[in-house]
Amino acid sequence: MGLDLGDLGAFVTVARARGFREGARASGASASALSEAVRRLEAQLGVRLLNRTTRSVVPTEAGAGLLERLGPALAEMETALDVVNGYREKPAGLLRLNVPVGVARLVLPRIVPPFLQAYPDIRLEVIAEDSFVDVLAAGCDAGIRYDERLEQDMIAVPIGPRTQRFATAASPAYLKRHGRPEHPRDLLNHACLRGRFSSGVIPAWEFEREGEVVRIDAGGPLVVRPAGGVELAIETAIQGLGIIHLFEDWLRPYLESGALEPVLEPWWQPFSGPFLYYPGRRLVPAPLRAFIDFMKDYSGSGWHADEAVPAVVQGANGSKSALRTSESSLA
Repeated sequence: MGLDLGDLGAFVTVARARGFREGARASGASASALSEAVRRLEAQLGVRLLNRTTRSVVPTEAGAGLLERLGPALAEMETALDVVNGYREKPAGLLRLNVPVGVARLVLPRIVPPFLQAYPDIRLEVIAEDSFVDVLAAGCDAGIRYDERLEQDMIAVPIGPRTQRFATAASPAYLKRHGRPEHPRDLLNHACLRGRFSSGVIPAWEFEREGEVVRIDAGGPLVVRPAGGVELAIETAIQGLGIIHLFEDWLRPYLESGALEPVLEPWWQPFSGPFLYYPGRRLVPAPLRAFIDFMKDYSGSGWHADEAVPAVVQGANGSKSALRTSESSLA
């Protein structure tokens, strides 16, 4: 049976994305082209592979079985073909990264522009979100996570600053009206601007001083989804309506301008910086290898990227607190 590899790839793309429009965004093809390819494949196989409704596209039992076997096989073929890409003077192709919003805001701006200048034939797609997805199942080549979120059987490479801190701040007007907290527990009597994950969880704020860790779950007038609501929370704090808890790098411009003042600074909790992680069980695609090598060689950022190491596996249920993500800092 002479099946078209393009049609098979279209089916995998749509099945993984659970939609034709979503698959089109992931692949760069049009939704109509993907739909036609899947119809041809179903006609050749004589079986329906996808159940289509107005709201979703879900693999049938036959489609799920085909996807389970076909996905890894196509990935291996793409990897094999990508070996040829390594012989080009300049690697080319698409690199897809799944990253937390805070990394997209605070880390990547210092890396991405010079990387794209160095590799003009590479197209970079960055998916920034506050949910923690399987980067491979989402069709990404690699992800950026903090240590508690690294997945098993992955290779991790440090990226960005190796130490960061959470900072707590409020406007001068707020502190004049309500007083300055002297201990994290004092926040229970203050208006705190909070964040909620896409999962619905509102993590507590965490503070640390001389080995003592204090977790505070305080209320306030505003709750935002960190992926899109950080700037709103910052502006609300500047207007004097509450206390904010966020990455120090995110708040630094407002602290330096005086729009916000540091609160409980001796309790600001440090944590390790993010890692780029990718599967260690297969050849690394040329665009990703170029990105990894660029990070190791890039000295203009002022950051040091060590050699790749096996990922530290903690997970959401690990022994460490799973709060150190760029999105949880508001929550």
